[in-house]
Amino acid sequence: MTDFFRVAGAQLNLTVGDLEGNATRILEAMAWAEGLQADVLLLPELAVTGYPPEDLLLRRRFIEANLQAMYRVAGKTGQTTAVLGFVDQALGEPRRDDAGPGRLFNAAALAAEGRVRGIYHKVVLPNYGVFDEDRYFFPGAAPAALWDINGVVAGVSVCEDIWVADGPAARQAEAGADILLNINGSPYHRGKDSEREEMLRARAKACGLPLIYLNLVGGQDELVFDGASMVFDGAGELLYRSPQFVEDLFWVDVPLSEAGRSDVEATVVSRGTLLEGEPEPPPETHPPLEDIAEIYGALCLGLGDYARKNGFSQVVVGLSGGIDSALTATIAADALGPQAVWGVTMPSRHSSEGSVTDSRALAANLGIRLSEISVEPPFSGFLAALAEEFGGAEPGVAEENLQARARGSILMGLSNKHGGLVLATGNKSEMSVGYSTLYGDMVGGFAVLKDVYKTVVYDLARWRNRDGEVIPEATIAKPPSAELRPNQLDTDSLPPYETLDRILEAYVEQDLAVDEIVKRGFDRALVEKVARMVDRNEYKRRQSPPGVKITPKALGRDRRLPITNGFAG
Repeated sequence: MTDFFRVAGAQLNLTVGDLEGNATRILEAMAWAEGLQADVLLLPELAVTGYPPEDLLLRRRFIEANLQAMYRVAGKTGQTTAVLGFVDQALGEPRRDDAGPGRLFNAAALAAEGRVRGIYHKVVLPNYGVFDEDRYFFPGAAPAALWDINGVVAGVSVCEDIWVADGPAARQAEAGADILLNINGSPYHRGKDSEREEMLRARAKACGLPLIYLNLVGGQDELVFDGASMVFDGAGELLYRSPQFVEDLFWVDVPLSEAGRSDVEATVVSRGTLLEGEPEPPPETHPPLEDIAEIYGALCLGLGDYARKNGFSQVVVGLSGGIDSALTATIAADALGPQAVWGVTMPSRHSSEGSVTDSRALAANLGIRLSEISVEPPFSGFLAALAEEFGGAEPGVAEENLQARARGSILMGLSNKHGGLVLATGNKSEMSVGYSTLYGDMVGGFAVLKDVYKTVVYDLARWRNRDGEVIPEATIAKPPSAELRPNQLDTDSLPPYETLDRILEAYVEQDLAVDEIVKRGFDRALVEKVARMVDRNEYKRRQSPPGVKITPKALGRDRRLPITNGFAG
């Protein structure tokens, strides 16, 4: 065994279902690592298929194509051992009935010198939050399996395997591993990066072995994978950290603590001798982003990849002069470029002067296209068409919502005609309590701020303005209003957002009961009102577009409650 082991990592942005495209990216990384004389190259979890492939896994042809792609890639390996994620199949009894493609495993292939030399099956299958792996996969049966790579005994594991203290990593260490290699598709949420680093450091120290954590990067529907791959030595010291939210090819000469263990049983993957001389020092590491910068990065990557991977070259944003639409447009301009953003301001009889002037200022600051289309003609037409049926009743919510729906129709009309992706601009606070209009301000193909509380919207806007005003200060300073009736304010219908968001975090994310939230010092009547609003608006959220997940429990994919529900509290 050599005194150090050259590990290369390819933190790639891959696309679910794009087997050919993913294979091409993998081959490029393999050629790069071979040129470095790396002992091993780590690629993301399910790199061949993209992560998560969800119900594509129920299609036999998809599984077959994934296997063909993996073996085609393996056939082009050289001396550098590639560890890449794919879906393995054990022929036999199908998952259910005869519809499925057989027993499936979330797997890592170890390929070198033109063929697959070993396969590891993920042991610990997450089945919580956004994860449904028990729906598709069987757990692996060999957590302590080891592989000999150039005289170094490696323990390979996949994602969740490393999170369990007495899981595969610990068993591999006990069985005689010299180094631990862990490939991942670990999605981002706020605060997870520090939690993840602490866990990995503890795992490396407990095992007394170097640990390499390689993560996926990129957006996939609601999920964002932040990368932040890490390399630790056997004492738990961080040797290298990849940047967040961008691709990264890195290599580290990892020091090894012992001079070899000839008595350890391990499958020989490669016995080549690639390296000579002294190890190179680790490359300069990338510190983690600050909290708000991290959220902003996740939103930009999530939107950018959703648009790009689904073939949209332009997005359309309704600009009200308010902070939500302003932040949405700003994120879009940063993610896709200002030339790809079309802002549309749609004043009505109840719009303030600032709704137009602030929208103009924002568009000028961002350098985006802006159109002004009055909502009065369609709104007046709706009122005239419904006058008899409304029967002369006092104007109320129905008339207010007609304005929002007229705006929604305008935006969707522009999308249908010109092909741009409409971005819904509502935030998590509004979506939680139903302070939104179906087929109105909720229209769109993607909701950037769907998992962002209103208080965080303000934090993000101020952060974006840190080096100079982009979002007009008047937009940030004005009291929030839907402007659907004279002198309307959000606080007419909702408690102050500082209070509302704290209640929502307890009720929505932490699943606390009303009594438990009241014990935190909140007024009981207010908590009960908020809880009722959340519960009775589940039907709206089911009809909302997907949006970037940034909290531990996002609306929709994470939080799955029945619409018809007789339980309260």
